[in-house]
Amino acid sequence: MKKLLLFCTLVFCFSITQAAPVKELYWAGCSITKKAFMKSLAQAYEKQTGIKIHLSGGGATKGIRQVAKLQKDIGGSCRFKLEPNEEEKVVDMHPVAWDALVVIVNKENPVKTISMEQLRKVYLGKITNWKELGGNDQPIDLMIRKGKISGVGYTLRRLVFVNADIEFKSSHVFPSTGPLEKAVVANKNAIGVTGISSARKRDVKMLALDGKMPTYENIKKGRYELYRPLYLVSNINNPNNHEVLKFIRFAQSKKGREIIRKNKVVPYFDALNLLAKQIQQDLQAYKKGY
Repeated sequence: MKKLLLFCTLVFCFSITQAAPVKELYWAGCSITKKAFMKSLAQAYEKQTGIKIHLSGGGATKGIRQVAKLQKDIGGSCRFKLEPNEEEKVVDMHPVAWDALVVIVNKENPVKTISMEQLRKVYLGKITNWKELGGNDQPIDLMIRKGKISGVGYTLRRLVFVNADIEFKSSHVFPSTGPLEKAVVANKNAIGVTGISSARKRDVKMLALDGKMPTYENIKKGRYELYRPLYLVSNINNPNNHEVLKFIRFAQSKKGREIIRKNKVVPYFDALNLLAKQIQQDLQAYKKGY
């Protein structure tokens, strides 16, 4: 009888433990994803479910790898996981929105547009003076991200050069997107690339690329060339993964897409046509030898 009672007590305690509701989730990732939709979605989700999502930055790589190590429940990334990569292979990537990479300069810079070819030459150190781009006779201060696997740095290499290992010619190197953007605000000769969702929050000028501005409609229709998916990251081994997947479904739902649109960001499933277009762009760039 005592053994039966002990067994029933253990089963009851185990059931309580298993049924304990999740009240908090922890997210880490790139500031672009955070600004694009995570703040608004997290607030709406907490209001609807009572589950609070704590947000911290650190970049796309940190977001992916902390989820892989079960240090965070959800990640936010502006690049896909690296393959093959032992640290990242365990995670699942869920596309939620489309982001544009934008070329930013100081607001006092008279230049208004840049071509894709000119952008390549700036990053390779073949164009070094603003007068070559129709601006003042001043040196170009190119601002770049540290390393080659940051969300912006990796995507820029892949979309513009189709070469993830290419070296950029610059001595102005920054550990994350925020400091890079602030440097452009402070330096009249600066140029850099960042995500549009982040650039909108800064006092900078966005240049037209091949004559096209990164407007909502231009991004959605694929008329603006530099675009990429923004992802939420999960790990099936996380004990809170069932709650993580509920949030991801919310982000991709009709209500979630409405919230994303209100942030002037294109929901992923609103523009699936961009996938085929991006494959075509990659093939064209590859043929040209970039």
